[in-house]
Amino acid sequence: MSAEVETLPGPLPGGDRLKEIGAAAARVLIPVLLALIMGGIILLILGKDPLAYYGYVAKRGLLTWGGLQETFTRMAPLLLIASGLIVAFRAGIWNLGGDGQFLLGAVITSAVAPLLVGSLPDLIVLPFCMLLSIATGALWSVVPAILKARYGINEIITSMMMSFLGTSFANVLIKLFFWDPATTVPQTRTLPVDDRLPRLFGSTVHAGVLIALAVIILVHLMMTRTAFGLKLQVVGANPAAAVHAGLNVAWLTVATFAISAGLIGLAGSVEILGVFGTVRADWNPAYGLLVVPLVFLARFNGYGTIGFVFFFSALMIGGDSAARRVGVPQHFVLVLVALLLIFLAVVEYLDHLRRKKVR
Repeated sequence: MSAEVETLPGPLPGGDRLKEIGAAAARVLIPVLLALIMGGIILLILGKDPLAYYGYVAKRGLLTWGGLQETFTRMAPLLLIASGLIVAFRAGIWNLGGDGQFLLGAVITSAVAPLLVGSLPDLIVLPFCMLLSIATGALWSVVPAILKARYGINEIITSMMMSFLGTSFANVLIKLFFWDPATTVPQTRTLPVDDRLPRLFGSTVHAGVLIALAVIILVHLMMTRTAFGLKLQVVGANPAAAVHAGLNVAWLTVATFAISAGLIGLAGSVEILGVFGTVRADWNPAYGLLVVPLVFLARFNGYGTIGFVFFFSALMIGGDSAARRVGVPQHFVLVLVALLLIFLAVVEYLDHLRRKKVR
């Protein structure tokens, strides 16, 4: 992988430790600043005011109570997807099938939850749907997991293939099996608002945000403080050494895929139970690949990822309003994400050259 796994600084002298912290902060902040600057230059070329655009983004996503609530709400699925990616990336596995896993988790939840409401208590319905979505996501990762573990086939190709199949299969399920007969458009039954995840402190932010925060913190602790997490990282760093050490690499590979995909499936469930209550055919927010640069910017650190997901959520919420007001395409935010990826790669490459010279 191009990015190194973030680890806590060792017992370095005070000056060296400050330099190391400063270098880590620079590797994180420089790509963000360069992406914003280049995005501003592109806006100028298009004849738009970049300060106005970024001002609207900040105002809508951060500086109004309504926008801030939307930002926190948007964080829930992104944090859960990031949790799954952290598990996979730290283990040296590229799970790029997030969109399919997310959608299937969402569809299964939206199909099952309305049927269980009324026959089971809400305290059972919501957790059951979440567990079912975790199992669905994990199950959808079995094919790339086995192909990787048994035959060494590149998981980038197979996971993306399964993602494409998953998004298509989700639409098939809606149109053939889960279509609500009371609607004229293909969608699942709608979960009543009162039966969804509870709101926090009288706001529009649902409890899924707390679930997502708890999950990403637990994932970070698992990967950095437990023997199981250490085993996964050894497999990712050097599979040959892991085999020599007696680790069951095939089993750990399958387990990594299952945990990663299960958490992404949970993201789909939380989005339905907290926000939409239903899934329409052809709905796909495509969050999977959008979260990848945020996880890399945080250097696979769960705590750092929370900050970047908050920043990106505000950018997404504010970007829609800013695009309309300034007169640029709504998907200009994706241009900023692309620039972020480019500058992240450049900064990582320059840092790699710097480290080689030091050695």
